[in-house]
Amino acid sequence: MLREIGVFVCFLALGGLLNTELTGVLDDCFCDVESIDVFNNFKIYPRIKKLTERDYFRYYRVNLKRPCPFWPDDGHCSIKDCHVEPCPEIPVGIKSGNYNKYTKAANTMSDMTECEQAKELGAINSTLSNQSKEAFADWARHDDAQDHFCELDDETSPDAEYVDLLLNPERFTGYKGPSAWRVWNSIYEENCFKPRSVYRPLNPLAPSRGESGKSISALCLCLEKRVFYRLISGLHSSINIHLCAKYLLDEGWGQTVWGPNVKEFRRRFDMAETKGEGTRRLKNLYFLYLIELRALYKVAPYFERSIVNLYTGNSQEDGATKDLLLQVFNEIKTFPMHFDEKSMFAGHKIEAKTLKEEFRLHFKNISRIMDCVGCSKCRLWGKLQTQGLGTALKILFSEKEIKNLPEHSPSKGFQLTRQEIVALMNAFSRLSTSIYQLHNFRLLLKENR
Repeated sequence: MLREIGVFVCFLALGGLLNTELTGVLDDCFCDVESIDVFNNFKIYPRIKKLTERDYFRYYRVNLKRPCPFWPDDGHCSIKDCHVEPCPEIPVGIKSGNYNKYTKAANTMSDMTECEQAKELGAINSTLSNQSKEAFADWARHDDAQDHFCELDDETSPDAEYVDLLLNPERFTGYKGPSAWRVWNSIYEENCFKPRSVYRPLNPLAPSRGESGKSISALCLCLEKRVFYRLISGLHSSINIHLCAKYLLDEGWGQTVWGPNVKEFRRRFDMAETKGEGTRRLKNLYFLYLIELRALYKVAPYFERSIVNLYTGNSQEDGATKDLLLQVFNEIKTFPMHFDEKSMFAGHKIEAKTLKEEFRLHFKNISRIMDCVGCSKCRLWGKLQTQGLGTALKILFSEKEIKNLPEHSPSKGFQLTRQEIVALMNAFSRLSTSIYQLHNFRLLLKENR
């Protein structure tokens, strides 16, 4: 306990190095930034990181070839580091696909042509063993069909494939500029419950105008609309932190170096660089963390039933994975300041129902926009994190169904498919990693003072 108190004081001291306003109680809830930092970084992050490395959670089935439903001309990234046309000659290692492309292949980058380097940087490693493929077939049979909160890929499509998330980490790939801005601009301008008085530029990294001095909670939005806007903003902030933490620093001399880019982090979040927007963005990250944390708290009874098995075909592996998952849930139950979702959609019955449906449709539309992300790796992680958030919202809106779960009937009542479970836990893991990385950036900023 004394150690945690000491760490808590350390966080308080370091908070000012990033932003003097990134502290204290968050809007729309009764939790403070400092408590989340300590809880996440010392209790949740080590466990959730270990959990998502287990076989059940590391493989995600996704269709990266679905066309963009909004602007067909931008279905593929034109930036060389995200996507290139097939090269005349491909290195033997990439052609064989029999090893981790981020170990041996990374050390042969200097021997590749510019075209080959571009393909490698944006490549998705989908290499799977025959044993893994057999396990996936069992997983598919093990799942039950269920309505989904967001737009999902058709897992039976020949274009859908399993991807090893550990071999394809989320990091900066070079995908930026108008193509990337258009995706976020579409999300903010067309799909968020954003007040008309707030200007959101095409480039989401550019400073805002007009209402820049006010927090989103001070604007004329009801709680539900504020929540929706903050969820999207928090997701955007989290993704930006991942890219800053694993930035392409050097790809010369036979070695590719990925690591934290403090300058890029400042550009996206520093008070002076963003004219005050950075604090709001980071607070929305914490808010999104609380929303998904609350969803995990609510869904714990679903997984605590003895009939729920995280099935891979390896009973020893499955048992260890579930034990670790239950450890995460037990830690979450100790957190004293959960978000209270009961205040949402609590007004007039008809109006509340209409607003809830509008909320659902807006988010479903955002999940469709993820198919417009040109970079394959960015699309992979965007789709996964969007589905994870959609699953969290589905849980929060299904409280009665979860409370009435049958103890011995896995096919009745509230259901989650394996894809939803994998997305839910990996999405929360990404948020947990973002908050953990914030502490690392605080230390780096202190060193650079």
